[in-house]
Amino acid sequence: MKIILNLFVFLTILNVTAQSNFDSPSFEVSIGDLETNEYPKDSTANALVIYEYGNSLIHKETFDLNTEIKRKIKIFSKDKADGNATIEILLYKSDKKYRKEKIKNITATTYNLENNFIVSTKLNKSEIFEEEYDKNHTVIKFTMPKVKDGSVITYSYTLESPFLYKYKGWTFQEDIPVLYSEYNTSIPAYYEYSIKLVGALKLSENKSELKRNCLIVGNGGSADCTITKYVMKDIPAFIEEDFMTTKDNYLSRIEYELKILTRTDGSKDNITKTWKTVDKELKDNINIGKQLNKTSLVKDLLDSSVINETSPLKKAQAIYGFVQNTYTWNNEHKLFKEVSVKNLIKNKSGKASEINILLHNLLKANGIKVKPVLLSTRKNGFATKLFPVIYDFNYLIIETNIGGKLYYLDATNEYLSFGEIPFKCLNRYGRLLDFKNGSQWVDIKANKTSTSLHKIKLRFDKDQEVTGQIKSRYTGYNALSKKRAYYLKPDNYIDAMESSSVNINIIEHNIESKGKRDFKFQENYTIELTDNDLVGDLIYFDPFIFKFFKENPFKLQERTYPIDFGYKKSYLYDFELDLNNQYVVKNIPKTSNVKLPNNAGDFGFSTKVLGNQLTLLLKININKPIYSAEEYESLKEFMNRIVDIQTKTLIVLKKK
Repeated sequence: MKIILNLFVFLTILNVTAQSNFDSPSFEVSIGDLETNEYPKDSTANALVIYEYGNSLIHKETFDLNTEIKRKIKIFSKDKADGNATIEILLYKSDKKYRKEKIKNITATTYNLENNFIVSTKLNKSEIFEEEYDKNHTVIKFTMPKVKDGSVITYSYTLESPFLYKYKGWTFQEDIPVLYSEYNTSIPAYYEYSIKLVGALKLSENKSELKRNCLIVGNGGSADCTITKYVMKDIPAFIEEDFMTTKDNYLSRIEYELKILTRTDGSKDNITKTWKTVDKELKDNINIGKQLNKTSLVKDLLDSSVINETSPLKKAQAIYGFVQNTYTWNNEHKLFKEVSVKNLIKNKSGKASEINILLHNLLKANGIKVKPVLLSTRKNGFATKLFPVIYDFNYLIIETNIGGKLYYLDATNEYLSFGEIPFKCLNRYGRLLDFKNGSQWVDIKANKTSTSLHKIKLRFDKDQEVTGQIKSRYTGYNALSKKRAYYLKPDNYIDAMESSSVNINIIEHNIESKGKRDFKFQENYTIELTDNDLVGDLIYFDPFIFKFFKENPFKLQERTYPIDFGYKKSYLYDFELDLNNQYVVKNIPKTSNVKLPNNAGDFGFSTKVLGNQLTLLLKININKPIYSAEEYESLKEFMNRIVDIQTKTLIVLKKK
């Protein structure tokens, strides 16, 4: 025990020493920075930010926002870290040519250790390039010279910006680990910002003090400044993985939004608006409120059979189906630009907002309670809740109330059933617009569990071939891809199914679904299996013709952001094999049952042999749409067990 304890202490000291060889609180390159060629906390890292520093303040003469930036990076593998040796700095420019961000004082140096001496190579000014990125951005680009495995690179510059309404934010986390990141700000009392810390990581330091008369303005005026220092240490790399929304939701950073501007004469300009003010603006907006009131355009669009339907739910479903079948989405969102219901009706094709506003107007004109909902899609990121930022939203869906039950609708996808919205819209919440009573936040979620079920009955025939029937049933979001594949190209559907499994021939195939908008997709077919793994008089039989998870989607050592499936899921695999008195079972896998804490999920796996019948059952429940980062390890192990069952289960049969 004493030997083990001493070994543990030795390894701990070795780990700390290896990390401490980096001179993390300094921009200067040390011998330790060059000699240390691994980062024990992340052995997979190809590069490491040893030190980065930022300092933003208002220039006393130009009154521009100047930000000084310094970075020191260790390159472990040049081939795999090329992106870290090529620096790109994006600069914003407004439509007015003279208002743009500028960069100055670029210095960059590569350091290498040669024969125990530190050799430095400076970047030539001629190797710095400026390119047009888009209408509102240019990019400054340069590649560090003589970078190789073990190099340390440093670069610094000053960013000048006239756009004080958007104070310079600071991103602490990136796709490589960061040892030390420090950001300093000096904000005059003239500017009051809403400050938001994004991400799960906590600040190591957060210091603030008041500096008197830090900024002198004309006519003898002056302003006090709030001086702030933010520090994060030992920041893990942010690595994207399956089942997440955009990384911008989770990257640890500080953001600023100008709230109040106080002028030198003492007058105040409230930049950040209230939702009451925004609601009024949206009501009068030509692309939102004005379009939502154009009910006169929809008077002659519906058949009398729809208009005369007495059931509110059936009428709403018929209107929804009409819009889905008649109007095609042109793959554009454009929520606040060039929205026209009139053009949609004329062209039969239009933006997502136009299609859903038309749906809103048709429902409203036919006595259905309906309201629009603004939301931000999963790739667009979470909309800010702290204060109204209207351009955080990029999508519009419809909420309808029928008999006290709420349904969220989107008519852009012909395969969605009534009450379903696209997966991209499952981004937690949206803003329900009510121009009479005021807007409010509402939860956006899938109320029903999406399921996949396979019921398989196979039999050895007299020629020892395996044939049988399969019944498969998919519901909700699990059914969408199946419906799209079948109804889009039904002639290719069977070929695609057979090619996805090398040992299946489909003899007969039937669909029992009611159509594209059916919540479920159900198919029945007869199959024969080929190429059974025969060794002597033994057959090694894989019972999982279909695998719900072929590999574990969770592979990270550590995940600092939630696991977002979007909706609850359930899977059932019911397998039965008739041995037809020709084979005996030599080996079957053991029963296994696993439950996640707090009923967050479970799976059960069982096998049984009774006479000539072999049965196998696998049931998986993922009971939450979203899991916290703290649940990652248990969910990762949960998936490991499921994947092992589906990919490593073999039933050994012996011929009688």
